[in-house]
Amino acid sequence: MSRKFYCRVSLTALIAATVLSCGTAGAQPLFAFLSAPVQTQPAPQYEALPAEQGEADENAIDPRLQRQMVSYATNEAPGTIVIDTPNTYLYFVLGGGKAMRYGIGVGRQGFTWSGVKQVARKAEWPDWYPPSEMLARQPYLPRMTAGGPGNPLGARAMYLGNSDYRIHGTNAPSTIGKQVSSGCIRLTNEDVTDLYNRVQVGAKVVVLPMTQPANVAQTRAPAMTMSYAQAAQSNAQRTDIQQTWASIR
Repeated sequence: MSRKFYCRVSLTALIAATVLSCGTAGAQPLFAFLSAPVQTQPAPQYEALPAEQGEADENAIDPRLQRQMVSYATNEAPGTIVIDTPNTYLYFVLGGGKAMRYGIGVGRQGFTWSGVKQVARKAEWPDWYPPSEMLARQPYLPRMTAGGPGNPLGARAMYLGNSDYRIHGTNAPSTIGKQVSSGCIRLTNEDVTDLYNRVQVGAKVVVLPMTQPANVAQTRAPAMTMSYAQAAQSNAQRTDIQQTWASIR
């Protein structure tokens, strides 16, 4: 057998072994190492659509209204809630000159109130039953809305005494820092959950009047509150039927 014939046989065997070992699942060019590397394009990065950006901006909370620990001089005992109506702040007194401050939404003109209450009970994802006074003004409202993401009371509620007033969450965070409600005090769902975990049943709640600015050393914010206080109907209030859920909660 000549040397030339032996080389041809060896080369043929090598090619056959290469083909059989690759199979159809992972077949590669025989001389792939001689090919130029394939350039791959990076995956496109996701960018928010204009509508999504607008929604995010709408739900953004003013930094002044975000939950934060602050210095707060008061004679109230730790565990007390102070509602600073004109500045749209809620203070949970910690003691030692400190308080946890939350941004809130308050009642619109004619629906703010002041006084001292106690937390009578607490509820998670509460059902909503509009008070009779609200139904008289807005008869189109449902008589009951089950607790859940679509409920105007949000994730948590703290009921004040035997009144219709509540400190509760909201599914409309853009209303924090505004006068939009019928008298209740609203927080974002995140903030009301945090407050709910701190507050004890029986805790004292002090609601300061809109006409008397609170004596606080913090930056002032636009006045807002939320309540179910009764008030004489004005032309502005009679437009409630055109208002959205955000303005009736």
